[in-house]
Amino acid sequence: MNTLATQWQAVKSRILEAETNASRPEGSVKLLVASKTQSPAKIRSLYALGQKAFGENYVQEAIPKIQALSDLDIEWHFIGPIQGNKTTLIARHFSWVHGLCRLNIAERLNNMASQGCPLNVLIQVNPDLEPSKQGLPPEETLAFAQAISTLPNLALRGLMAIPREPEPGKTPDFSIIESLYQTLARKGFKFDTLSLGMSNDLEAAIKAGSTCVRIGTALFGPRPSNKNKGTV
Repeated sequence: MNTLATQWQAVKSRILEAETNASRPEGSVKLLVASKTQSPAKIRSLYALGQKAFGENYVQEAIPKIQALSDLDIEWHFIGPIQGNKTTLIARHFSWVHGLCRLNIAERLNNMASQGCPLNVLIQVNPDLEPSKQGLPPEETLAFAQAISTLPNLALRGLMAIPREPEPGKTPDFSIIESLYQTLARKGFKFDTLSLGMSNDLEAAIKAGSTCVRIGTALFGPRPSNKNKGTV
């Protein structure tokens, strides 16, 4: 666990340095730990260090962890593809949903979410139109955001994206999602969250305006590659 604490401090230092280099206020970027496949014991150890936000990809894996850690005030984010038959569990056990891109799923979540305690949601955008990734084309995002805004039990907080994997030695192009976020904000959406950036590109994402970086590999080491998810 000492190694885990060292890695967590190293990631926090990277975020702080990136905030400074981008002339961003200290603490303006949230660290979301991508805890898929990690044990409740590791999550508990990170919580003891001060980490409060954790993201899970699979409902069936996440629910036992959430129950085992129910004594902790953890902010749980669902960051994986959403199946229609899992919306009840997601609405019941998670505070945030990243990756919303289907209206029928949004409506299901809205129907299952608690009245008076809206579920925080982010729209997933597919800026490079990659067929292997979920997400809306940028030009469809405005209409989708308008539709989501009519659902009373969902709080639309912003956007998330996983840009195309860049060539070796280069960073992803965040310009499309950065511009889209600013455009929607100008149209009156009260956005405060841009979920952008992972272990290998968090500095570039923060420079592009990210307010939430999703980090797994830099904390826990490499995972088996998955082209649909990216390297968190």
